[in-house]
Amino acid sequence: MTSRTAMYLGLALTAAAAVLPLVDMATVDSVTSHVRDAYPDWPDSDVRKDRTAITVYLTVVWALGIPCWLWAIRSVRGGARRARTVSVTLFVLGACLALFDLTYSAAPYDRIIPLSYGLLGLLPCLAGLLAVGLVWKESTDAAPGDGRTGGFRSPVDTV
Repeated sequence: MTSRTAMYLGLALTAAAAVLPLVDMATVDSVTSHVRDAYPDWPDSDVRKDRTAITVYLTVVWALGIPCWLWAIRSVRGGARRARTVSVTLFVLGACLALFDLTYSAAPYDRIIPLSYGLLGLLPCLAGLLAVGLVWKESTDAAPGDGRTGGFRSPVDTV
């Protein structure tokens, strides 16, 4: 597997995660149950508002991950140093956000984001971790002058 393949996997997982809350809201509506468990006395209109806020948050955050993956994929063509910097930075940001979603709580919620969505947010992070490892491996495997580029172009190729 190459770093670009791992990044395309992360892109696909992120795109699926961005659509899933909307599909859930239109079908099973598990977020409404999550809100209702936290606020059993709320009227239906308030539950719907909170459900919509959580669903929109998840969809927007994960949709913003799509251009990040595309940037990382493009950076692999830009050279080892750039690919390392971009992939590590985006991985750290994505992992921090996923851990925030998984753990953030406010009374009376145990977690504001339902556990299933918090765990779903970790899947693109796993692909990101794999991609970061492969980016570093590919860039160190490419010794100068040996004809192997490890998926990276040399500075001479970019001129």
